[in-house]
Amino acid sequence: MNASRTDEQTERWLKRTCARCGRHGWFAARWPDGHVCRTCADRAVRTRGTCPGCRQEQALPGVRFDDGVAICASCAGFVQSFDCSRCGVEGKLLGGRLCERCTLTDQLTALLDDGTDRVRPELTPLFDLLVAMEQPRSGLAWLAMRRDQPGNAAQRLRELALGQLPLTHDAFHQLQPWRAAAHLEELLMASGVLPLIDKYICSFQRWLPGHLASISDAEHVKTVRLFATWRVLPALRDRAEHSHITPGVRRNAAEQIKYATTFLHWLATRDRTLASCRQSDIDAWFTENTEHGRTRLRPFLNWAIQSRRCPRSLSLPPMKASRRAALTEDERLAALRRLLTDAEIPQILRVAGVIVLLYAQPLTRVVRLTIDDLVHDGEALFLRLGEPPSPVPEPVASLLLAHIEDRDNMNTATNKASRWLFPGRRASQPCRPDHLSALLNEIGIPVAAARGAAIRQQLLEMPAPVVADALGYHDKTTARLLNEGGAAWSRYASGDHG
Repeated sequence: MNASRTDEQTERWLKRTCARCGRHGWFAARWPDGHVCRTCADRAVRTRGTCPGCRQEQALPGVRFDDGVAICASCAGFVQSFDCSRCGVEGKLLGGRLCERCTLTDQLTALLDDGTDRVRPELTPLFDLLVAMEQPRSGLAWLAMRRDQPGNAAQRLRELALGQLPLTHDAFHQLQPWRAAAHLEELLMASGVLPLIDKYICSFQRWLPGHLASISDAEHVKTVRLFATWRVLPALRDRAEHSHITPGVRRNAAEQIKYATTFLHWLATRDRTLASCRQSDIDAWFTENTEHGRTRLRPFLNWAIQSRRCPRSLSLPPMKASRRAALTEDERLAALRRLLTDAEIPQILRVAGVIVLLYAQPLTRVVRLTIDDLVHDGEALFLRLGEPPSPVPEPVASLLLAHIEDRDNMNTATNKASRWLFPGRRASQPCRPDHLSALLNEIGIPVAAARGAAIRQQLLEMPAPVVADALGYHDKTTARLLNEGGAAWSRYASGDHG
């Protein structure tokens, strides 16, 4: 506040009650219907539609006095213009003359200038992607974020334009803060500037150097790096090539590295190295640690034995199979009824939960569904999970179609044409299954138990081979679940039952 201005003067000159929302505070403009605050002014100039007065498709910043319906500036009697001085599009003007998209274009042109007064040619696809984003104000907010701190988006774009930051994945994996660097890396992949790599492999490679730096013993560092290079990373790349990596797979890879590090340190406290490890040491570790620790260390020990970094005579105790309790059928139906009727639950959770409860799908597969997996056959709706597609009954069909029309995260730079049924916040990525699982658990839908109940109910109603084909399960999985339930595949007559 101006030091020479008293509180009474500030209140009298700069503050008013907003004619739109009724709040008293700083006003942004004086319009035909009265003073308006910044929030209401911005919302009004961004509103577009058909004006009920002149029937023209344009911005609707004004309101009709008798019924409060939004109308265009001309019909509302505005003296000022909201037309961009460059492109002529109506909307919010920055600096009093340029719209948000033209402002974003100018800022990106300056940041990506390679010193020749033009955008660096290699970065033109990124420039085009960002300029065309559905909500340019999101891009402006991204460029303005953390401007006073190192590693912000504007600084990274400038470094890319001048060639100070190499256009390679390895260069981005060394940057901090890593979240900001990861977002820019994903934008570069989405625009085709960088080759596509699974984001969870990128995450693992970004995490690994920091973990290795925390190990004090040089020999341990060498061993863990070899394990990561020749066992963990190849397994991740193979998984990405044939399927897709989930957050759980990425987390498991990091835990294998952590437990390998812990085991080497534990051996050192017993005056042992990996080469001098004995069967008694293996037995002691498996006795002292939980089942989780034993499972996560097993890949490292198998690799060490196979590569002869420890005696090949060592043997590992057998793994124990674990089973999770499923919901009862009454509990499953109650949860399904709640998701279908409770409008207070966010729609994304209702749709995801219903797919789990009806079709026994893991969330890792649910988030990979696209709107193309919903198949219309006349008035009937089918969900393609396997072959043939599964019918979607009412009211589930109406819920799915309503969700498609109002999906979350559709305003980001790369999501405006997203085909994901559950678009994520990151560039061209679906929603994270672990995040969705946590939200469903918060509203009382235990995902693992719900899925178990759904698949067992399906096996009670249909032969196991039909369930396996329709829901995308492996036949061995449905056979095992059927045997656990006291039935067998022998009750299903083979042959064509079409």
